[in-house]
Amino acid sequence: MNIAPLKREIEQLAKDKGIDRDTIIGALEEAMRQAARKKFGQEKEIEARFNHENSEIELFEFREVVERITDPANQIRLDRAREFDPDAEVGDEIGVKLDTADFGRILAQAAKQVIIQRVRDAERDIVYEEYKDRKGEVVNGIVRRFEKGALIVDLGRAEAVLPVKEQVPRENYRPGDRIRAYVLDVNNHTKGAQIVLSRASIHFLTKLFAQEVPEIYEGIVSIESAAREPGGRSKIAVASRDGDVDPVGACVGMKGSRVQSVVQELRGERIDIVPWSPDSARYVCSALSPAQVSKVIIDEAQKSMDVIVPDDQLSLAIGRKGQNVRLAVQLTGWKIDIKSESKMRELARWFADAVSVVPGRGEAEADMLLQSGVTSLEDLARCHDDLLTSLPGVDVAGAAAIRRRAAELEAERAAAEAQAAAEAAAAEASVAPRSDAERS
Repeated sequence: MNIAPLKREIEQLAKDKGIDRDTIIGALEEAMRQAARKKFGQEKEIEARFNHENSEIELFEFREVVERITDPANQIRLDRAREFDPDAEVGDEIGVKLDTADFGRILAQAAKQVIIQRVRDAERDIVYEEYKDRKGEVVNGIVRRFEKGALIVDLGRAEAVLPVKEQVPRENYRPGDRIRAYVLDVNNHTKGAQIVLSRASIHFLTKLFAQEVPEIYEGIVSIESAAREPGGRSKIAVASRDGDVDPVGACVGMKGSRVQSVVQELRGERIDIVPWSPDSARYVCSALSPAQVSKVIIDEAQKSMDVIVPDDQLSLAIGRKGQNVRLAVQLTGWKIDIKSESKMRELARWFADAVSVVPGRGEAEADMLLQSGVTSLEDLARCHDDLLTSLPGVDVAGAAAIRRRAAELEAERAAAEAQAAAEAAAAEASVAPRSDAERS
């Protein structure tokens, strides 16, 4: 197969695709070998070689050298073999050059398909080798098109996909827009090295801070934990290995410049930066910022905390649709129950009433129960003797009496709440506008 510009085209293809020229030559040889087997028979032992001197793909059919031919398709007589190789002997395998001048259009097309596939395979391997070690990095690209909601992003040497689930709600892009994303995964699939990007990953948030804050990059400041609801709000807990470096201040930057750079990249996502602490109570209080905390009751066994806040801080501590406390739970790993001071005062009164069944017991014992992690009448009604008898002046009989009284008070409380809800519903119905049918 003598193609004058073949060598030049190989060099150009190798340059354009970044593929080793030996790989391209191997693809050409394999394509021609497969095309020849289709033409001359699959049982034929055919080999293809690229002749660098004349830029030609040469095909050789190997036959056994014999004195007398019994299988014309696979054997060659000794005298004929010595025309190709003067040193040929009986029993040798000799390659006979095949004529490729009459290869038809169908065979040429088949060869082309093999070449295309081999080149694609080589491209996929190159992309995989280049990006497999870039997993976990932030990359820049250009949005090229959309496929079933996913964004196809041009990274220069390769295309990546930003799946729908890794996109941030309310972020919109058009073809040609520049985009920054986190390399979530690199898969060497048969259909191509698929580079999966993410803008919703929590790691995208932490990597952006590492890029903006030199102290994080240098290891002086570390991000101990992070929580994120993409497109809404995030929290990060930071610590410093240098007592002279304020970790929160380092992340905020002069006049908020560093955190604002991250906020702008995340399209206005709110970010709370809080100091990490080995003291769980202090850490949880920081995680609930900007809300102010009055008191914390810790249950180490259940890894839960009851956090008491002033009444005017309750909605701030909980956050819109519970977002603030939800992020604090993710950040700290503690179960957090927010209660207002008025709620706790009311609960203290209920507890004082319950323990008053034991003569001489009241508010002091009620406060001791609250401090021990009992934070509802239902909990008090199920308390073990060990806890209740640890209260001054309470024996087993007194503990049973306290539990009974707590159960009665819980029933009264539940009934009162149900009645209040029914009255509120009735009041709402009475002021509801009547329909046209009712007016008539």
